[in-house]
Amino acid sequence: MNGYAVVDVETTGLLPGMHHRVVEVAVVHLDVDGAVTGEWCTLLNPMRDLGPQRIHRITAAEVRRAPTFGQIAGELAARLTGRVVVAHNLAFDLGFLTAEFDRVGVGAPLELESGLCTMALAETYLDSPSRSLATCCRVAGVTLDHAHSALHDAHAAAGLLAVYLTRCGRPEPWAHLLTGAAGREWPPFEEPVRRPVRRAVAGAETEHFLARLVDKLPRVHEPEGAEPYLAVLDKAMLDRYVSLSEQDELIAVAASLGLDRPTVERLHLGYLEALAAAARRDGWVGESERAELRDVAAILGLPDDAVTQALSASKTPARKGFRLQRGDRVVFTGDTVLPREEWEERALRAGLVVRPDHVSGRTRLVVAADADTLSVKARQARERGIPVITEAAFHRLLAALSRDDW
Repeated sequence: MNGYAVVDVETTGLLPGMHHRVVEVAVVHLDVDGAVTGEWCTLLNPMRDLGPQRIHRITAAEVRRAPTFGQIAGELAARLTGRVVVAHNLAFDLGFLTAEFDRVGVGAPLELESGLCTMALAETYLDSPSRSLATCCRVAGVTLDHAHSALHDAHAAAGLLAVYLTRCGRPEPWAHLLTGAAGREWPPFEEPVRRPVRRAVAGAETEHFLARLVDKLPRVHEPEGAEPYLAVLDKAMLDRYVSLSEQDELIAVAASLGLDRPTVERLHLGYLEALAAAARRDGWVGESERAELRDVAAILGLPDDAVTQALSASKTPARKGFRLQRGDRVVFTGDTVLPREEWEERALRAGLVVRPDHVSGRTRLVVAADADTLSVKARQARERGIPVITEAAFHRLLAALSRDDW
């Protein structure tokens, strides 16, 4: 007998039937005595927004290059084959896994009656005031680090099962499940299409995006020849964060214009100097303005002394940045930190037009909790060259619009 496969999933919502998807899945293997014999985990690209990111703390930048469920379905099935599937709230995890397998055309042999639920078993083997994973672990003396991480939650549930195994006696009340799992057949799968990707490394950028530009492309000597690049940079810097999509767009525009890395670095310094010129228009640059300029310099890959150089540049004209105007159309997407209704009310009070249903060519910008969001609205916006910005950036734009009205 192979033992147990303890699973956990992180999802975009609570109901697989409402188009919610799995964004992370983990499997921890236990032998029949409850000893851990292996683990496996991957993030998944759900091809939609990530839902309550404040709960699972997974970013769109992390899942952007992660595999889809179909690309790891075979490997996941192999890790479940021949084992009793276990989870804390088994119905939830099996519901999502079954729905994901169904989407790729596979009838997975995952039934509630063939698995074990550590939450339900707590009523028998734990004196716990609550059935939550955190409380059960505390009562059982099982370590739970980083809740709402699939791998950590799976290890915690595995720890609970190990405790139950020490208390249930032999043979186990569910010994027949171990025998039945050994004979349960899964449909055949092709070889895995993609390697698993874990949170710790999925979104990590080991080098600045400028490193993707070669150093010896033909130089662009006329400054106006680089205006398309600066226009994209303006849009990208609205929220003082260059998302992965915006990085790709900047690299593509630079390559199409024949801009090498030194030329782009000079453009970035000129951009910083223009921001510095705008900051010193009133004759004094405060620490908050210097801090913002330092943030911009870091984002643009400029050296530490670039801000001092930019502030000392005397002839650089201030660059007119992106500003909202009354009547502009805005769209919100994803599960924002501030309730969407409140953002919409603020936008309406500022004289903006809120179109929650769709993105069109007349949309001025899209607001999201995560600038790298994979939502349909964000994809439509990027296809049209419409900025996708964070809530913090939208707050700044609303404040600037209010000042303009004065």
